[in-house]
Amino acid sequence: MPELPEVEVVRAGIERHVVGHTIVGVEVLHPRPVRREPGGPTSFVATLVGRTVTAARRRGKYLWLPLDSGDAILGHLGMSGQMLIQRVGAPDERHLRVRFALRAPTGGQTSELRFVDQRMFGGLSVSLGGAELPSEISHIARDPLDPLFDDTAFVRRVRARHSAIKRQLLDQNLISGVGNIYADEALWRSRIHGERPGDRLTGPQVGVLLAHARQVMLEALGQGGTSFDALYVNVNGQSGYFDRSLNAYGQEHRPCPRCGTPIRRISFMNRSSFFCPVCQRAPRRVAVPD
Repeated sequence: MPELPEVEVVRAGIERHVVGHTIVGVEVLHPRPVRREPGGPTSFVATLVGRTVTAARRRGKYLWLPLDSGDAILGHLGMSGQMLIQRVGAPDERHLRVRFALRAPTGGQTSELRFVDQRMFGGLSVSLGGAELPSEISHIARDPLDPLFDDTAFVRRVRARHSAIKRQLLDQNLISGVGNIYADEALWRSRIHGERPGDRLTGPQVGVLLAHARQVMLEALGQGGTSFDALYVNVNGQSGYFDRSLNAYGQEHRPCPRCGTPIRRISFMNRSSFFCPVCQRAPRRVAVPD
């Protein structure tokens, strides 16, 4: 699933190519991507036609496009969603689900914004009055790249919980945008095992982990995100390539770049965790008395 850097790359592309354009037509080619729209495809289209996109924003893994009406288009890429900018008349993608016809500020329909989604776990909806922040995602925490993210509060909340630190990193109500890939990379850089309870970490350890999470995502952002197949692309259809720089995630049996020990993979929350068994010592199990 796309994580913060991948979604931010898409957001930045929309900001460059879509903001200031007016939506002159909307075509919903499959109803599932707009399943969260109360009025269905008809309402989705009627609300958006004639509206101008004024910005492109992100909270964690969610995107939203504020409109001149005060509403917003709220979107999530799911596992395979793509937002592509195409010229008018370009061949349709195989899994094209929603098409927005755009008119440039100078006039004339110059491009299309296309939502393509093979697996259709992602989706789009209209957030009424959601231009500033859609109410549907107001519960989601800020992400580490947000200038208003509160480092001190994050450290305090992590250390107040006994749950595993990787589970906390994936909690979008605590810190948004961090997914499986960048959690494993940040933990590897910090030499912390993902099953270590938060209340068994020191404040400086949590601070270092947060700094590494921020650093690894900034590095990925600079390289266009992480791609393991053709499902993640930016608005120009280009894949990211940060996967070449991964030290732990997906590196099972390969030597740890730091100590040479083979990277291990274990099951965690119905997904995989990758770590170095030497650099990231597993926490000792504490016996619970009867």
